[in-house]
Amino acid sequence: MILTLWLADKSGRRLLLIVSSSAMALSLLVVSISFYLKVMVIAFSLGLGAMPWIIMSEILPINIKGLAGSFATLANWFFSWLVTLTANLLLDWSSGGTFTIYTAVCVFTAGFVAIWVPETKGKTLEEIQQFFR
Repeated sequence: MILTLWLADKSGRRLLLIVSSSAMALSLLVVSISFYLKVMVIAFSLGLGAMPWIIMSEILPINIKGLAGSFATLANWFFSWLVTLTANLLLDWSSGGTFTIYTAVCVFTAGFVAIWVPETKGKTLEEIQQFFR
């Protein structure tokens, strides 16, 4: 509030109204475009929704595929449940903080994949296993 009063005295009320409403319009435009384009849904469907299942079937050796696949499925459903359970609690706490946490998890995931997940396209199980040695 003090900053607003100081800025109003220095730059004028009209300019603050123009800058404020323009910045709000730009922010809301970005949000509305993402809702119209379903960016989150499309991004999830193209990557994190399907790729873990495909990669899991390609990187796991036959002798542990059943057990490891079951464990990975359990972990996937557990974390889906955890996100669903905590989403409203986090949103009540802070909507910005909630999406900051989700952003950090996505950034961590991208880094993890870049460092630790091999490309499996066109490779045999033996070639993929070499990556982990």
